[in-house]
Amino acid sequence: MAIEKSPMLVLGVTTFAFMVCFVVWMMFGVLGIPLREEMGLNSAEFGLLSATPVLSGALLRLPLGMWTDRFGGRTVMTLLLLVCAVPVYAVSYAQAFWQFLAIGLVLGIVGASFAVGTPYVARLFPPEKRGFAMGVFGAGTVGAAVNLFITPSLQEALGWRAVPRIYAISLVITAVVFWFGSVRDPGTGAGTAAASRPFAVLRDARVWRYCQYYSICFGGFTALSLWIPQYMMAEYHYPIVLASAMAAGFTLPGAVLRAAGGMLADRFGAHAITWWGLWVAWVCLFVLSYPDTVFTINTINGPRSFAIHVPPSLFIVLLFILGTVFAFGMASTFKYVADDFPQNMGIVTGIVGLAGGVGGFLLPVLFGAALDLTGIRSSTFMLLYGIVWISLILLYQSNVRHMRITGQMEG
Repeated sequence: MAIEKSPMLVLGVTTFAFMVCFVVWMMFGVLGIPLREEMGLNSAEFGLLSATPVLSGALLRLPLGMWTDRFGGRTVMTLLLLVCAVPVYAVSYAQAFWQFLAIGLVLGIVGASFAVGTPYVARLFPPEKRGFAMGVFGAGTVGAAVNLFITPSLQEALGWRAVPRIYAISLVITAVVFWFGSVRDPGTGAGTAAASRPFAVLRDARVWRYCQYYSICFGGFTALSLWIPQYMMAEYHYPIVLASAMAAGFTLPGAVLRAAGGMLADRFGAHAITWWGLWVAWVCLFVLSYPDTVFTINTINGPRSFAIHVPPSLFIVLLFILGTVFAFGMASTFKYVADDFPQNMGIVTGIVGLAGGVGGFLLPVLFGAALDLTGIRSSTFMLLYGIVWISLILLYQSNVRHMRITGQMEG
């Protein structure tokens, strides 16, 4: 069936739908701050509350990716938007901690929209432009920044219970806009044969490598998007609106520049972008990991004291750089997938997306546990620093030794 609408128009409405989903997916990162005070939650419980939607969004990426291959992205995305409006609205009636966790698991389905939109938009473009298309679609993660700007303002003006009601209505409106702006998926039914043996791709070592890359880039991006607002409130004593706005220094480039990452991956190869991006992240995390320190040295002229502190300006600059390289890494990972698995993109996207989502769920919980255990606020970045360092070693062992840095296999 011929595509009657421009692929760029379809890409635009699909990206918009994903952005709205991402706003809803990330809202507990802001709503959880007053809830933490209201219910007396510790750091680990706050991490669990904010990350619970991420878990279900991760687990459902695989089946939704498979359904996208079989039924088409247009149908699956529209149903997802409509169904998720119900649990989002139900958040406004929750009272107990377990109720927020239970509803959060259900509304987290919106996070699986990534596994629907990625193969859908990729199939609308030729192979040489798929990195760009998936990068533009992935820029819908700007919803994390939109959440940081809009949710605190709505919360202060109308109270936190009004926020999920507004977002539920937004999901319904978005479903209507998406349906009329999209077209039938040209790959509908393409994954029917693979659906009978959906886990066969797990025998391919490349899938595991892509899971590794994405769990770092997307998992780290998602976890920090949830964690940074309350981190800045505690570390720099900012009010919630200002802290959320400053946190956008991380989330905004991490979303907007994803399209640029896709174009770079088209031009220089997915491997080069992933490899060098992780090295830049390693340097940024090394600086961010250093806690506020005061120490005294006994010199020949008597004791001298020194202090080490990361000021807010440097903190925001480092977050901007970190968000940028995470965005490039997210885009380059799915350039790998589009190049290597064009017939099974929905399934592989679901598997890789699941790995990234699980990382995004586990990391906030680990951030809270590390803070409760050590009492050091920058332990958040210490943990990420260690993970990136290990991942660079694994990436070198599995890929770099067998490839030139351009991403071409050695002969």
